[in-house]
Amino acid sequence: MPDDRSPASEPEAHPSEPVDVHDSVGAWAKKYYLTSRSLLESRLREHDLGPTQWYVLYQLVNVGPTMQRDLGQLLKVERATMSGVVATLVRKGLVTQTAGTRDQRQRLLEVTEAGRTLWPTLPDPVTAAHAFADIDEADLAVARRVLQRATGRLAEQLEAEGEA
Repeated sequence: MPDDRSPASEPEAHPSEPVDVHDSVGAWAKKYYLTSRSLLESRLREHDLGPTQWYVLYQLVNVGPTMQRDLGQLLKVERATMSGVVATLVRKGLVTQTAGTRDQRQRLLEVTEAGRTLWPTLPDPVTAAHAFADIDEADLAVARRVLQRATGRLAEQLEAEGEA
């Protein structure tokens, strides 16, 4: 049974006590991600879609036509993986892929009418409203700030190590 105590009621850690790495903010962020991804995968299975396919459709429905290269960068998906995902969505009739107007080697992706029709029936893993339904907005704001700052620091470290 999860512990629903608010952060204010959490016992303070004492510097002399060992830190349980399985109870850290990072560990809980990972547990949330893995659990939400498992839930998403199980819900998408009935639609014969995977999470990356869902995110491609999300982008195309909500933002509009997008260059395949840009979408791969946005989703942090390797080119070969993105090619397979797009090929599958094209085969299913959910997305079209056409040559770019400026550069014929680039591919422009657009959602089809079948994709637009399917979209409203798909689960939305981004909002996960049920997961946060009874959590105070101030607590959610703190969680967002902490995760944004930590993610930024990790991205900076990754970038610095990539340049080394």
